[in-house]
Amino acid sequence: QVQLVESGGGLVQAGGSLRLSCAASGRDFSGYVMGWYRQAPGKQRELVARMSSGGTTNYADSVKGRFTISRDNARNTVDLQMNSLKPEDTSVYYCNAGNTWWNYWGQGTQVTVSS
Repeated sequence: QVQLVESGGGLVQAGGSLRLSCAASGRDFSGYVMGWYRQAPGKQRELVARMSSGGTTNYADSVKGRFTISRDNARNTVDLQMNSLKPEDTSVYYCNAGNTWWNYWGQGTQVTVSS
C-alpha cells in the first residue's frame, strides 16, 4: 500500500520559517519525481517545488529564493524548507510522487501565515 505522509505544517507569522517533511512508503520512489504542491481555497492546485531523482529542481517563481526542496532517495523522503513566509503562502501543501505511469498524493498539511 502506497502512502505519502506529510508533517510540519502549522501557523507562523510573516517572515518566519517552517519545514515540511514527507515520508513515502509502499514502493521504491528513487526513480520518481517528488515534490510539493499547494492549493488555497477557491484556487487550483499549483506546483511549489519538485526534484527529480537526479537532483534537478523546479520552483514556482513565487517561492524562488525563499523555499528549498531536498530529498533522500534512500529514505524515500522529500522536505521543503520555507523561509521568509508571506501571508499569500497560506495554503494546504501536498506531497507528490510521480512517474510516467503513477501519481501519488499525500493527505495535505495546512500552512497558515499571519500578517
